[in-house]
Amino acid sequence: MSTLVIVESPTKARTIRNYLPSDYRVEASMGHVRDLPPSAEEIPEKYKGEKWAHLGVNVESEFEPIYVVPKDKKKTVKELKDALKGVDELVLATDEDREGESISWHLLQLLKPKVPTKRMVFHEITPEAIRKAIENCRNIDEQLVRAQETRRILDRLYGYTLSPVLWKKIAWGLSAGRVQSVAVRLLVTRERQRQAFKQGGYWDLKATLEQDKTPFDSKLVTLGGTKVATGSDFDENTGKIAEGRNVVLLDEAQAEALKERIEDKPWVVNSVEERAVKRKPSPPFTTSTLQQEANRKLRMGAKQTMRTAQNLYEQGFITYMRTDSVHLSDEAIAAARSCVEKMYGTEYLSPQPRQYTTKSKGAQEAHEAIRPAGQTFRTPQTTGMNDHELALYDSI
Repeated sequence: MSTLVIVESPTKARTIRNYLPSDYRVEASMGHVRDLPPSAEEIPEKYKGEKWAHLGVNVESEFEPIYVVPKDKKKTVKELKDALKGVDELVLATDEDREGESISWHLLQLLKPKVPTKRMVFHEITPEAIRKAIENCRNIDEQLVRAQETRRILDRLYGYTLSPVLWKKIAWGLSAGRVQSVAVRLLVTRERQRQAFKQGGYWDLKATLEQDKTPFDSKLVTLGGTKVATGSDFDENTGKIAEGRNVVLLDEAQAEALKERIEDKPWVVNSVEERAVKRKPSPPFTTSTLQQEANRKLRMGAKQTMRTAQNLYEQGFITYMRTDSVHLSDEAIAAARSCVEKMYGTEYLSPQPRQYTTKSKGAQEAHEAIRPAGQTFRTPQTTGMNDHELALYDSI
């Protein structure tokens, strides 16, 4: 029995091919194979007379989308149709997110297979994960497909109306969609707040002191029993102290006079307060926190981070990199604890496993957090990666 497995990228196809028996053929769809018309010339002839045709969405009839195979994907579709001939089974193994589910659905619509078809999902590319996924296939999730379709239509409806405004007001060639339209609104609101902001000034006093050759900093907090004003005491709309705040506002002359008055006087520590501080390790990465940390520590932009993470995922080094969940599987926790014990010893191992939960109600808990793939974590020193991949994997 021969099986055709379709994944999204050639890199992923090469990796998965090594984990499947010889009677499995693995091909790549190269991303989406069907989409809304990318240009006016690709709108089907029968729709060109409609006033909504340029949108690619029938706004007069339930927002029905028009799907076409782009010119650059016709060859890929033909190759996949040819690969389907003579096989006994089709397995759609695109990513497990909305986009991946949609790609599988479009492949099903285009290829029209006459053989049994399964949907295979996995969040890491390891021999164990692929074997487990091939044994636990499911049907296409129509709800996920509709969710992606809705987002795509919203992108088109917003983008085709907002983008021309960006071309006119900012720069030619910029594109916008459902996310950018909200971002533009946030920027406009923030700019209006900035324009309305009234600045104010205040002075404070700080001293560097020393006790038994140990330096420490001190800051003037109260004067005559009244709190000294800081930036948080100002009203941003007036530039003056906010109404109801009982504070002392020092100007430069008052601050200088106060400094001269106390500079040569004896300094006394009246009391010392000690507080216990508990530090917790940071939760594992989600997509957004990975991007933030990569930018902060590695000076990598969001696009470069996601491209690098995609390569790590497709080569089987990390789990799926698009997730908003901090949840870890039992396998991941066991692998992490084993790695800590092996590298640092039991004295550095926490008595109990630590499990994080996602605060956001809308988080997709079906996905794990981003972590090293597999039942055993590979250390960066044992892998074959380029510099950017190595640095990002080390962070993860």
